[in-house]
Amino acid sequence: MWHALCASGGAAAGRLGLRAASPLLPVGGKRSTTAMPEVNTDHLDEQQVQLLAEMCILIDENDKKIGADTKKNCHLNENIDKGLLHRAFSVFLFNTEDKLLLQQRSDAKITFPDCFTNTCCSHPLSTPLELEENNAHGVRRAAQRRLRAELGIPLEQVTPEEIFYLTRIHYKARSDGIWGEHEIDYILFVRKNVTLNPDPNEIKSYCYVTQEELKQLLGKASKNEIKITPWFKLIAETFLFKWWDNLHNLNRFVDHEKIHRM
Repeated sequence: MWHALCASGGAAAGRLGLRAASPLLPVGGKRSTTAMPEVNTDHLDEQQVQLLAEMCILIDENDKKIGADTKKNCHLNENIDKGLLHRAFSVFLFNTEDKLLLQQRSDAKITFPDCFTNTCCSHPLSTPLELEENNAHGVRRAAQRRLRAELGIPLEQVTPEEIFYLTRIHYKARSDGIWGEHEIDYILFVRKNVTLNPDPNEIKSYCYVTQEELKQLLGKASKNEIKITPWFKLIAETFLFKWWDNLHNLNRFVDHEKIHRM
């Protein structure tokens, strides 16, 4: 049984006992005017289309910066098939009861809509603050920014210094015939109680889960009863439960040299 904290929020969320996100105003910010390939986005969510102009960090397979390009270009399968690779991160936030915060991506998301996933997944931007590579400071600043944008977590509640950089994975996955992911993904852990006020344009529902509850969700996904993101599936099947068992001793798993090829 899902934790009592969670209330129903839509058909799929209701079956899993997840809480639906409540309406918030769109997150503002300057957008790049860089020219992008001709792909029809008229049928897509306007707020999510605006985010496609953000500038992601292009990298080689060793995570060395080689340039920058729009989020749109980075997520087109036609470019991914040519080897385009960008930097990303995945946050796993646990409360002080060691329960993991999951989200269900909104139907408005361009890649992997309606999928269940870890707390927050996004990209550092090609800006001076988020490009800083020393101890992944730039990535951790980006994670703080996106935790506020998606989940409404106040900046002061999760500082970059409280975000623990564990390791990196490299994976590729198609969302549909047009859009996909090809990322080197920084794995970030946080253990803290936080205030949540999610943006429904980003998040359909959310819930804290125990290990057993996550195993139940993964079982539902294996029977195609729900959908989960490919990166979350890979991490859950390989590393997550081992890390979760050692939340108070994560230093033993830190590996900033190896990139795990998934």
